Amino acid sequence: MIIDSHQHFWHYDPVEFDWIDESMQSIRTNFLPGMLEPVIRASGIDGVVTVQARQSEEETEWLLDQARQNDFIKGIVGWLPLAAPQLDASLEKYAGENMLKGIRHVIQGEPDPDFILRADFNRGIEQLKKQNLVYDILVLESQLPNTIKFVDLHPDQIFVLDHIAKPLIGRNELSPWRERILELARRENVHCKLSGMVTEADFQDWTDTQLHPYFEVVLEAFGPERLLFGSDWPVCLVATTYLDWVNLVRREITALSQFEQNQIMGGNAERIYKLRVER
Repeated sequence: MIIDSHQHFWHYDPVEFDWIDESMQSIRTNFLPGMLEPVIRASGIDGVVTVQARQSEEETEWLLDQARQNDFIKGIVGWLPLAAPQLDASLEKYAGENMLKGIRHVIQGEPDPDFILRADFNRGIEQLKKQNLVYDILVLESQLPNTIKFVDLHPDQIFVLDHIAKPLIGRNELSPWRERILELARRENVHCKLSGMVTEADFQDWTDTQLHPYFEVVLEAFGPERLLFGSDWPVCLVATTYLDWVNLVRREITALSQFEQNQIMGGNAERIYKLRVER
């Protein structure tokens, strides 16, 4: 199975999606499963993992509902109030939801630079492994030092790093992101998505050559056994097409064995998120 491990759906609302600024106005519209299914089919993708775009349990409920109605959605990464006293009740509520594979909180948007190290948030993270839930890490390159400290608090939790931690591709800067990624990757419970890279570059002027060093770093850091293909659709559409991104990732991993390529393009997502896929 070829799996896109990272994409979103939404009913566009300018308040809830205020991060979609003028430079991204082309995605200020609804993006729903009926729009994505023909795109993935045309690109040779068998299924997707859908990731939260709003920080509410309503979002989690809505995504679960979309998954029940669309067979190509193989699992979701939702949102739960990890730092709140009611987390236990929320986890109990979703204990039987087989389509809920992971949880994500938008750390990159937190005004407190040390939010990821807060005691209440980390108490919440400690509860996830009881439900076999993955935690998706969404941070900026500058937040990697605290992210490393955070991961060290949870050696038994499975983590997936989104968007290779958003390096400064638009500035062609590799350091200190490279050194920090290599250090983070020493923790074998951390995996990484090949996603979100084109939108960290100039939307109009990025090139394959510009992105190549960043692919090289994460391949060196995580190896093919801990990398997952992800599109970040529809966000990626401000800079590329879905098929063009799929083809770029395939080109970047073509030197690997067919088994290793298959791992990145679906096998790792299936294993890490415990997806139920048809053979």
